[in-house]
Amino acid sequence: MKIYTRTGDTGQTALFGGGRVPKTHPRVRAYGSVDELNSFLGRALTLVKVPDTRDRLSLIQHDLFTLGSHLATPPAREGRTRPDLPPLPEGRVTEMERWMDEAEKVLPPLKVFILPGGVPAASELHVCRTVCRRCERSVVGLDEGTEEIRAMVRYLNRLSDLLFVMARLENHDAGAKDVTWQKEH
Repeated sequence: MKIYTRTGDTGQTALFGGGRVPKTHPRVRAYGSVDELNSFLGRALTLVKVPDTRDRLSLIQHDLFTLGSHLATPPAREGRTRPDLPPLPEGRVTEMERWMDEAEKVLPPLKVFILPGGVPAASELHVCRTVCRRCERSVVGLDEGTEEIRAMVRYLNRLSDLLFVMARLENHDAGAKDVTWQKEH
């Protein structure tokens, strides 16, 4: 299989299951943002030290690929059926909440705003968090009113919270303090 197809040279791209749209289409922006987040998570995985964080980020990478496949597939319509896709990881939202609750038991209470920073892994996880928020905004922008889109928004919203907590865990595990916002400096 060739990597290059030349079919996108005109600024159009194919959606999974049929149809072509401009590469600036909101659906393409949404799955492109999810792909970007997945790449940043891959880089974060090279830095994280907390074993649970590493294992959980690996699961999340697979989840994001599934989300991307759903985003790359337009809704079914007359004359076009939707291809068979893996199910969205809806149970993961509850699992991420549990992971955050576990982390909160070992982290110092949060009483001030935290700035991105700390050890390299924490800094990278903060970058992932902000990219995740952009993914969420892109998916919200599709506004198809479907449960599938709502499930993706829930997942991405919870994931951004989890990435924040994971960044704090990396700092805590390394003995580094979170970088706190100083109102007056």
